[in-house]
Amino acid sequence: MIETAQAFGIDIGGSGIKGAPVDLTTGTFAAERLRIPTPQPATPEAVADTVKEILDSFEVEDGTPIGIAFPAPVKPGKPLGYMSNLDQSWVGVNIEELFGERCGRKVHVLNDADAAGLAEAVFGAAKGVDGLVIATTLGTGIGTALINNGTLVPNSELGHIIIDGKGDAEKYAADSIRTKEELNWKKWGKRLTKYYKLLEFYLSPDVFVVGGGVSKKHEKFFPYIEIDTPIIPAALLNTAGIVGAAQFAAMQ
Repeated sequence: MIETAQAFGIDIGGSGIKGAPVDLTTGTFAAERLRIPTPQPATPEAVADTVKEILDSFEVEDGTPIGIAFPAPVKPGKPLGYMSNLDQSWVGVNIEELFGERCGRKVHVLNDADAAGLAEAVFGAAKGVDGLVIATTLGTGIGTALINNGTLVPNSELGHIIIDGKGDAEKYAADSIRTKEELNWKKWGKRLTKYYKLLEFYLSPDVFVVGGGVSKKHEKFFPYIEIDTPIIPAALLNTAGIVGAAQFAAMQ
């Protein structure tokens, strides 16, 4: 593997599985990432084989910390209890055990939003921030990560809190809803205000970090989010999942 890399990160998504060696002194890729389309159907065996293909392509050596960002809540040593973006055959699978056996290597798995939030806290927009950081990803849904004084509090799933009796926050304020309902930036900002105000009330964070592809257009909707807590755009963008997974593995 690349000499400047201390760990390897993989990010599993509904459409693509991406991996790269990561330089943990800078939080950057040590080589260009490899992306392989997610198998369809995205069964555990098919996805695990794709992960192995990526690791083999980079000749990842034994003993290298390997982290995998996965689109579901992950509890080490316990079977998966919920799956939304991959095949339902994942439910009941011990994913660390599956990947470890299929790849012939020790791996560490965490939720994909947690990986992105950890990357932002260690290398990105929230680096050096004391107290509680809440990182949110605004996309098809709303992913969340809690980092308290540098320590990840995993599997928060705060995109599912209820807003005004209207159901899950992500079904009311995700970027996909903005597009579907053709909301202008101001109207969407008002919805996001309701969401972030709830998080403020329940958790009293020190800063919000906003990721997802739409964060590149933050200047269009941030002015309409009326909250007291500082809110800043994510810095690592589409590298965050891989970088955060690699950092998590190295910390174990």
